[in-house]
Amino acid sequence: MARSTLLRWGIQSLGPGIALKRSARAGEIGPRVTMDRNLWNDPFPWYDALRNQGPVFDGMIVSATASHAFASEVLRSPDFGVGVRSESLPWFVRLAFRLALDERHPGPGQPPSMLAVDPPQHTKYRRLVSKVFTARAVAALEARVDEIADELLDQMERRDTVDLVDAYAGPLPVRIIAEILGVPEHMHKQLLDWGNAASVTLDPAMSYPTFKRATNALREMHMWLDHHLKSLRRNPGNDLMSQLATLKDEGETMTDVELRATALLVTGAGFETTVNLIGNGVMALLTHPEQLEAVRNDPSLWDDATEEVLRWDSPVQLTGRFALHDTEVLGRPVPEGRIITMMLGGCNRDPDVFANPHEFDVRRENARDHLAFSAGIHFCLGASLARLEGTVGLRKLFDRFPDLALAGRPERRPLRVLRGYEHLPVSLGRDREFATSGQVGL
Repeated sequence: MARSTLLRWGIQSLGPGIALKRSARAGEIGPRVTMDRNLWNDPFPWYDALRNQGPVFDGMIVSATASHAFASEVLRSPDFGVGVRSESLPWFVRLAFRLALDERHPGPGQPPSMLAVDPPQHTKYRRLVSKVFTARAVAALEARVDEIADELLDQMERRDTVDLVDAYAGPLPVRIIAEILGVPEHMHKQLLDWGNAASVTLDPAMSYPTFKRATNALREMHMWLDHHLKSLRRNPGNDLMSQLATLKDEGETMTDVELRATALLVTGAGFETTVNLIGNGVMALLTHPEQLEAVRNDPSLWDDATEEVLRWDSPVQLTGRFALHDTEVLGRPVPEGRIITMMLGGCNRDPDVFANPHEFDVRRENARDHLAFSAGIHFCLGASLARLEGTVGLRKLFDRFPDLALAGRPERRPLRVLRGYEHLPVSLGRDREFATSGQVGL
């Protein structure tokens, strides 16, 4: 097992990391901003520099773009996919891809996850999941988002300062995901740990210890989900995973591996998108007090504020597509097998689409034109839930604690694909708020 883990790490992380570093040393901006951790805290000037080179820059290994128009075209085009067609690759590359995949315990970025397959597999998975994860089902979760947010805020009121990620931004989406998956309460903390481990595997180059920890966590989650799915089939509940596990649509069902991959994707992607959205939103509003004052004076702006956070500080910063055959994008030829890396964080600050793109403006009329949830057939299935959790979470937090302020140095997560905070220490302003109730010092 250790040998196979080392082999998969070499193929998935070490090899791509070496290639990207080589491209970065050659002066390519895309690989440099991907690999140089010193740039991760503020990658936006580099996105601008990449965009100034043209709609797309063709590097040695991959092409990169920070153009909203170019990325939109690629994401919506049937000429591009998330999976590599084996016939377009040399035999040794095809072999490497097969060896890199742990078919029994795949990560959220590997088949059969919807994030990593193209039609017709993707069409089947999305159709089946969409029968359960409907707009009506998401709307029904709004009351639970309200209730859970209130419970977490009640617990925070007992303290003067908290780490907002640990106390609020993390537990809120995790508890919602747990209810979607039918996960019992005593497993919520474990689910959070597994979700964090799964999200790490989306990064393009990991150290071996990180890869090994993530692999072990994924294996544990798959083993637990195997027992969980059997239990749900014996005693299905009202949760969405019970419905999906027992669903039959015109004779089609999802296999256990497909169901586990779906559950893992919901856990990793669903949690990370929302926790990053809330954390990034709190920082954006605290560092732009005039914008916070605007939403306080006009609460109808909270939905717009959430969209602007998604645009201005996107929870997902990049994604990639493969050219399935020779094609062109906006008049630029793209050969078969070419990888296009789309810097979504840069596309969402493209001045051709967004006026004064580096300004945070909760009144921005076209903020919703962002690509934070991707586009095309792989548009995030949980976008409406993330928007709901982000809007409710931010509004309730600032309503409950109007004097919320930073109480230490925020710490970003050391990830490239996902952008959010590991720690976000805040003061709740309890002294003034609790003075009239005689609860100061509790």
